[in-house]
Amino acid sequence: MDSNGKQVARKLTLFGFFSLTASMVLTVYEYPTFATAKLHLVFFLILGGIFWFLPVALCAAEMATVNGWNKNGGGIFSWVKHTLGERWGFAAIFFQWFQITVGFITMIYFILGALSFVFDWPALNQVPLIKFFGVLIIFWLLTFSQFAGTKYTARIAKWGFSIGILIPSVILFILAVWYIVKGGPLQLSFSARAFVPDFAKLNTLVVFVSFVLAYMGVEASASHINELKNPKRNYPLAMFILVILAICLDTFGGFTVAAVVPAKEISLSAGVVQAFNYLLLYINPHLGWLVKLIALMIAAGVMAEISSWVIGPSRGMFATAQQGILPRWFRKTNKSGVPIPLIVIQGIIVSIWDAVLTFGGGSDNVSFFAAMSLTVVIYLVGYLLFFIGYLVLIFKKRQLKRTYEIPGGTFGKAVVSICGLLVSLFAFGISFVPPSTLPRSSDTAYLGVLIVSFIIALILPFIIYAFHHKWGGHHHNDDPQHLSAQDIIPAVPPIARGEHHIIPEAASDKTNAAAEPAHKN
Repeated sequence: MDSNGKQVARKLTLFGFFSLTASMVLTVYEYPTFATAKLHLVFFLILGGIFWFLPVALCAAEMATVNGWNKNGGGIFSWVKHTLGERWGFAAIFFQWFQITVGFITMIYFILGALSFVFDWPALNQVPLIKFFGVLIIFWLLTFSQFAGTKYTARIAKWGFSIGILIPSVILFILAVWYIVKGGPLQLSFSARAFVPDFAKLNTLVVFVSFVLAYMGVEASASHINELKNPKRNYPLAMFILVILAICLDTFGGFTVAAVVPAKEISLSAGVVQAFNYLLLYINPHLGWLVKLIALMIAAGVMAEISSWVIGPSRGMFATAQQGILPRWFRKTNKSGVPIPLIVIQGIIVSIWDAVLTFGGGSDNVSFFAAMSLTVVIYLVGYLLFFIGYLVLIFKKRQLKRTYEIPGGTFGKAVVSICGLLVSLFAFGISFVPPSTLPRSSDTAYLGVLIVSFIIALILPFIIYAFHHKWGGHHHNDDPQHLSAQDIIPAVPPIARGEHHIIPEAASDKTNAAAEPAHKN
């Protein structure tokens, strides 16, 4: 309590703030993709961490502390809206939400890869029709499970993260160390030259998109910088610790898969299970049952993760509906406070992506890589708007007061943001080059799916915004409420949390009605 008897929110410590973002450092289902880069993965992790992750984190922190920019809920929608205009702000948050509708596909592909091993059913991961229905069944079952509300979301996310990600990661690392100590055969040959990729071979660089994906979403945690003790010191420190930890863990995870699974056999959706299979059978050829148990744990963990992601990303779109950009129908919630119209639309979009990527990509690895690249390029457009918006802030709106600033004055800020912008452009461009790890015969399928899907995703928010006045949304709008640190579920990675509360329309109307007399007086 303060001297007036009002409740005062406790400031987050360095560790408390770090824990909000720490879940993003364990990206188990990306290890197989990292492994395809072989020794280059160290270079890509450092490049993405230092020259992309940190610029996003630092620029987002400064934009989050600009006076008045958190009035309407804050986040990337508010930041881009205040620098580039509402149309572009809506586009930025649309891309932030839309990318996860593709991301769900890669996550469920990973689940199918694990389950195909558990049940000795390769067709589940290889036959497009079976794979299509597998994705559909898993996603809609998990979606329907959330219609009753998010009462148990935190518990599900915590147990899912522990059982399906944390414990298998620890076991994988222990087994890898044991394997190396015992002199197990390695699929990698180490040399100084092998660590730096050949930039003349573009098709070997496209795997960089997976490393960018591993770092995405940190801007959501930056929104809570105002709740941190001594942010000028603790925020950069937390981000540096986080990026070092991410580089170390992802390097070890990627190396483990690359070292024990022959390069030609690596499945992007089942590579982690393949690694467990090689490691455990090397210890004892009768441990196949344990491999299946771990695969089942991983599948269950990722399912739990998806269930906690179903509602989170839609929070941003709900906030735009509150401000009248989407039709009022999208503000409807059921008795449990779940925005059913938004969630159903999201499910329909995921189902469409399932058909496009599964049948369009064809093989396991082509579909997985196309889905991953599409996720990245959609989200990167939002980041391009974010960095451009930040440059507008430091050059055209420098007079605005803020409580956190990137050191080095305008020059230092420009260097940091331009680094992030250039890496974003590089990752965006390289995504459209067919990767060397895929057969040449799949180039047309990969590019066709990626380019057509991206163009559709790119124009959608601008079509929606062009018609937003026709449904009279701006005649009834509310200010979204940003999530505070105490509302965050740490086990859910920042990329999938969303940044706003979902407030049922009835409750919102009551709040506005109560506030109107005071406003009129």
